[in-house]
Amino acid sequence: MSAPVAVPRLSINRWTCRTTPLQDLLEACVAEGIGGIGLWRQDVAEIGLDALRRRVDDAGLAVTSLCRGGFFTAADPTDRAAALEDNRRAIDEAVGLGTDVLVLVVGGLTREDKDLVAARERVVENITALAPHAEQAGVRLAIEPMHPIFAADRGVVSTTAQALDIAEAVGSAAVGAIVDTYHVWWDPQLAASVARAGESGRLMGYQVCDWNLPLAAETLHSRGYMGDGFVDFPAVTRLVAGAGYTGPIEVEIFNEDVWATPVDDAVRIVRERFEQLVLPSA
Repeated sequence: MSAPVAVPRLSINRWTCRTTPLQDLLEACVAEGIGGIGLWRQDVAEIGLDALRRRVDDAGLAVTSLCRGGFFTAADPTDRAAALEDNRRAIDEAVGLGTDVLVLVVGGLTREDKDLVAARERVVENITALAPHAEQAGVRLAIEPMHPIFAADRGVVSTTAQALDIAEAVGSAAVGAIVDTYHVWWDPQLAASVARAGESGRLMGYQVCDWNLPLAAETLHSRGYMGDGFVDFPAVTRLVAGAGYTGPIEVEIFNEDVWATPVDDAVRIVRERFEQLVLPSA
């Protein structure tokens, strides 16, 4: 059997096939000509850093990002110190896996502390404290804006503009933003914000999946294959390309039906939809 034709720039995020054993996913990626994979820290904890790196290297794949660092919003000093230490470990894990992108989910609120402005200020303070370690390690901290429905529990940063404001307030070239279509497709300021990210050298990644309706009971699992929902992938991809981004494009889907699909079928669909809806505009 001839080797598959490689798909330029396509990477598949581990969480797209979350319930599949990692080795099976790696083999499915190789079979479909997918050259990159975005890993999660749960993989590091389960397999071990060195063993995980060997598996990916043996498969011939590149690690395009590590998810996730962040959760910077705790007001308690002990919790803050613990979060910073955990993020330093995440930076070191990224280095060990050979990627220079650590995705940051900044954290949400608590029922006891509902001060949104203060939570965002703590995000700035804590990323500022973390940035020197990232700079020294050669790792970029990619803030992921999250859809506003997740502001309470996961991410008090909702737009690309807010992520860039934080990066500029930190003042480190190691801090920027990642564009995830699921979270930012709705933003009326997206075009200006993506252009700003490109101009400032702070556009650090591009992730794609669709926004499906009806929303799942676990809203975060409402992501879908490109083309199944409401995202205009050619339009968003043209914005990202126009901003000068030429790096890997990760497909990151959280969907229980996708997880239940045999991995070979899921990865094949990812490739087909990517080639149809994303790659022509990239």
